[in-house]
Amino acid sequence: MLEQEIVRRPKSGKTARSPFREWLGSVLFAVVVATIIRWLFFSAFVIPTPSMENTLLVGDYLFVSKLHYGATTPATPLQIPLTHQTIWGTSLPSYLDWIKLPQMRLPGFSEVKRGDVVVFNLPVEHPDLYQKYGNVLPDLKPHPVDLRTNYIKRCVAQAGDTLQVIDGQVVVNGSRVVNPVRMQNEYFVSTTGPVNEVNIFKKNGVTAFSSYTETFGDTISANDEFCYILHTTETIAEKLRTYAFVRGISRIHSAKGQAEPFLFPATSGWNKDQYGPFIIPRKGLEINLSPGNVSLYGEVIKFYEGNDDITVSDSEIKSGGVILKSYTFKQDYFFMMGDNRHQSADSRYWGLVPKDHVVGKAVFVWMSIDPDPTRFFHKIRWDRLFRVIE
Repeated sequence: MLEQEIVRRPKSGKTARSPFREWLGSVLFAVVVATIIRWLFFSAFVIPTPSMENTLLVGDYLFVSKLHYGATTPATPLQIPLTHQTIWGTSLPSYLDWIKLPQMRLPGFSEVKRGDVVVFNLPVEHPDLYQKYGNVLPDLKPHPVDLRTNYIKRCVAQAGDTLQVIDGQVVVNGSRVVNPVRMQNEYFVSTTGPVNEVNIFKKNGVTAFSSYTETFGDTISANDEFCYILHTTETIAEKLRTYAFVRGISRIHSAKGQAEPFLFPATSGWNKDQYGPFIIPRKGLEINLSPGNVSLYGEVIKFYEGNDDITVSDSEIKSGGVILKSYTFKQDYFFMMGDNRHQSADSRYWGLVPKDHVVGKAVFVWMSIDPDPTRFFHKIRWDRLFRVIE
C-alpha cells in the first residue's frame, strides 16, 4: 500500500501576530477589564486630609463599593480610561466635555443610610457655584458632575430627616444620633508643665495638637499653667485625664448665637456646633417656600434639580419670572459631616449632597501608610490593614 503524503497548508487569512501586538492586545484587554470593574464594582481611594480622623487616617487606602448604591452611567464619555480629572502626574485635563449624556443609576443593594461613610462628587464644583465657596475650599475648579472632586464624609442625615446640631451633638428627628466610635472633638488641656508631645500626645494616638499660644497667639499666665489644644477622641481624652500633670480637659464648642463666617447658609446665624434645624429634601417632598428658607433650598432648586429659568434672590425663588410658593423635589439629598468635627469642611459649610453625586460606600482599608517622614522604618500601619469601616 502506498503511503499518502499529507501536506499542511496554512489557513487562508491567518497570520502569526508579532510579540508587540500580543503585548498591546493584553494591555488593552487589561485596561478594558479594569475600567469596567472601576465603573461597576469598586474603586480605590486614598485619604488625603484629616477630616475623617480618627475613623480614617491620612494615608489610608480604601476600597469603595459601587454595588451598594448602584453605579452611575458616565455623563462625560470622552475621557481617558482610569483617570478622573487630569492625566496622571500632570495638570492636563483627561476629558473633553464636548458630549454630555444624561446620568442614570443602576440598581444597588441599598440606599444611602444614616451612619454610612460615603464617597461623593463635591457638588459645589458646579461651574456657577465654585467661586462662591472659595473661602472654605480655595482650590475649587469647575468640573462635570461625574468628574467633580471625590470627597468622603459620614451621612448624618438622610433624605426626609430633620437635622439639628446642639452643642456639637447631631440630633435627627428629635433624637440624639449615636456618635461614631472614633469621632474626634476639640479639647482644651491645661497642665502643670510643658508636655513631652512625642511621649504623651503621639503615643496616645493624638494626631493634631498645638500649644494655646501657637493656636490663638494669646498667653495664659495663671499659676504657671501650660495649655494645649487637641483634636482627639473622647476615649483618649479620658485617658489623658488620668495623668497627674493634667489639671483639666474640657471640650471646646461654639456657643448658641455665635455666628460663624462662611457657614452654609450664609444668612443663618448658625455655627458648626449650633446648627439648624431644617428638613433634608427627599424625592417627592413638597415644601412651602418663604423668605426664611430660600437660602437653604435656593441653590438646590437652581443648580441640582435640572430646572431651567430659575432665579434666586435673598427672599424669593422665581421660575420663568413667577414667584414659587412651593416646590416638589426631584431627587434625594443628604447631609454629610466629617468624624473630625472641628476640622472638616463638610455640609455645614457648602450644603447638601444630591443623590446623583453619590459615588459609593467606603467598605474597608486595604493599606495604610503613615505620611510622617520621621517614621521611615514604620511607614505601614499594620494594625489598620483590612480594617472594616464603621
